[in-house]
Amino acid sequence: MNPFTTQSSKINTANLLAALLMYLLPVLGVWFMNYSAKDIFTVYALETLIVGAITVLKLGAITLFRKRDTWQNDDAVSQQHGLFFILFFIVHYGLFALVQTSIFSESAQLNPPGTNMTHFFFHWYRYISKEIGMVLVMISAGLIIKELLPFIISGQYKTAPMLQVMFQPYGRIFIQQFTVIIGSMLLSFAGGSKIFILVFAAIKFYFEYFINFNAIIKRTGIQHQSKPGTNTTNKE
Repeated sequence: MNPFTTQSSKINTANLLAALLMYLLPVLGVWFMNYSAKDIFTVYALETLIVGAITVLKLGAITLFRKRDTWQNDDAVSQQHGLFFILFFIVHYGLFALVQTSIFSESAQLNPPGTNMTHFFFHWYRYISKEIGMVLVMISAGLIIKELLPFIISGQYKTAPMLQVMFQPYGRIFIQQFTVIIGSMLLSFAGGSKIFILVFAAIKFYFEYFINFNAIIKRTGIQHQSKPGTNTTNKE
């Protein structure tokens, strides 16, 4: 038996279980445990921030191992320190998250009266109730199992291009922006919240487990792969 095939099978199984954990729990909460659909709406908004934090940890692991990586800007290619990638990602992804969470909070009417659309993004900690906290812990655990641990255990951090890792989370933003439009309409109808959570979770599960975002990113031209010992990436 090929040990690499066995390890890959275990990772795929773990990914499936993690995905089910992340998206089945909110559905069960709303349908059978009297969770508020708006609370779950809040969870999905905060999930975007959790994904960003996990991506920073991935970039940090790469930086610790090889310090520098290839930065591509149109036709210009250069070697940049990992801290540059991390800071760029925090600012760039942060702006996307600001827009997305503003859409989420405004659509679900989460913001207190008299506040602007960005209130949720800058005061997210005020929205965490006991129920929301429990679901966030489960989703965080699922994302760590699905995204971070396989990245470390399989050694991807040794060769994965920083640009590719940096752009991985953006797919979920576009998916959630699409589904939130549907959700904002369903939330206004009696019983619509349960339908929204079911549809939302199903769409996210399908795209995140069955769609290979890494392959899509590679087809856009972000294909540089670093190999230890072939360049100066291990030097300060």
